[in-house]
Amino acid sequence: MKKRASWSFAALALGTSLSALADYKLNLQTPVTKLGEEVYDLHTFLLVICSVIFVVVFGAMFYSIFKHRKAAGHKAANFHESTTVEIVWTIIPALILVAMAWPATKVIIAQKDTRGADMTIKVTGYQWKWGYDYLDEGISFHSRLATPQEQYENYEGQKPVRNADYMLEVDNPVVVPVGKRVRLLLTANDVIHSWWVPAFAVKQDAIPGYIRDTWFKAEKEGVYRGQCVELCGKDHGFMPIVVNVVSQEKYDAWVGEQKKLMAANQDDPNKVWTLPEMVARGQKVYDSNCAICHQANGKGQGAFPALDGSKMVVGPKADQVHLLLKGKGAMPAWEKTLSDTEIAAAITFTRNSWGNKTGELIQPAEIKAARSM
Repeated sequence: MKKRASWSFAALALGTSLSALADYKLNLQTPVTKLGEEVYDLHTFLLVICSVIFVVVFGAMFYSIFKHRKAAGHKAANFHESTTVEIVWTIIPALILVAMAWPATKVIIAQKDTRGADMTIKVTGYQWKWGYDYLDEGISFHSRLATPQEQYENYEGQKPVRNADYMLEVDNPVVVPVGKRVRLLLTANDVIHSWWVPAFAVKQDAIPGYIRDTWFKAEKEGVYRGQCVELCGKDHGFMPIVVNVVSQEKYDAWVGEQKKLMAANQDDPNKVWTLPEMVARGQKVYDSNCAICHQANGKGQGAFPALDGSKMVVGPKADQVHLLLKGKGAMPAWEKTLSDTEIAAAITFTRNSWGNKTGELIQPAEIKAARSM
């Protein structure tokens, strides 16, 4: 009876292992662009060539070692160079390299050919989020990690339940119509980033001070995910990419919604805010832009100092305004990213939250004046 139970347990364990192995993917993601299919086929073609070379070379080597071993009575031969052999082992590798380089060059040229775009999106990398500007539609937004903090931090030793798209979900995904050629113009605001969506076979570095471009044309609707694949700092793994490929009708509806949302969120720089209003607005700005480094409780972490009780935060407000606008060290410059109202709100929030009770209110007009100084 015990033996039968042992065999049953072994069979169950083997079945579970084989099932897990079947779910384990060893190849590239299934491409959804023609260029992605070419990259996939090129990868397979080169892998086959390398595998054949491996088998032939090591097969010949091991055969020679085994067949001509001293124990079998063979003696080492004395011979000099052979012109024929020299020519053969020069020509054959050269032909193999040409056979590999020809299709690879065609794919690389196709990747760099960004002509004939149906739409253009400017992509800007920040520590740690992406900025998108639809140059044809006049739409702009930032895309940040949407995975809740409790899912990627272990609170009080308890492992949180994580969803299927853990660390690969964002608050504002990129939306593009299916079957349209999309040109991307990439740059960065601080350090080098890299925009990568494997299903599109697109990977392009975003470098401060430079504009790099690439393109894709998704042939299938769906949600496609990627990541920044350049080591851009401490929280490099916190800036995923999500692209929603939808029908033209859904895309047009999304564009209309985004324009209405932008109009509704447009701040009047001359508006005079009350302290409670500005603190409430500032918390939203802080949670979206600052909490990932300084934490939601303002206690800081690693190279990022605590804001609760900070001399910078409770000191002269002009110093904090200058720091947020111009940045310093690991602190990015927010003058090109946030509006006057958003910066004023963030400063007001930090100066009146946690243990900081300055009672000071910063108005957008003060930030506008500081920009011109």
